[in-house]
Amino acid sequence: MNPWSGLAKLLILFGLILSLWGGLLVLLQKIPWLGRMPGDLFFKGEKFSIYFPLTSCIIISIVLTLLFALFKR
Repeated sequence: MNPWSGLAKLLILFGLILSLWGGLLVLLQKIPWLGRMPGDLFFKGEKFSIYFPLTSCIIISIVLTLLFALFKR
C-alpha cells in the first residue's frame, strides 16, 4: 500500500469540504434578510466599523441543531 494514499484521501476530503462551504456561502448571500435582522449589532466609529450578526447566528445555530437532531435519528 502506498504511504501517500492516506494523505491523498485527506486532501480530497478537505477539498470537497471547502467546495461545499464555498457553495453554501454563495447561497447564503441570496437570502436577503440574513445578516440584517433586528438583533444584529453594528457599530461605526470615525476610523472603524464592527458588525456582529448576533440574531442571524442564533437562528442559523437553531436551524443546524434541528437538522442534525433530525438526521441523527
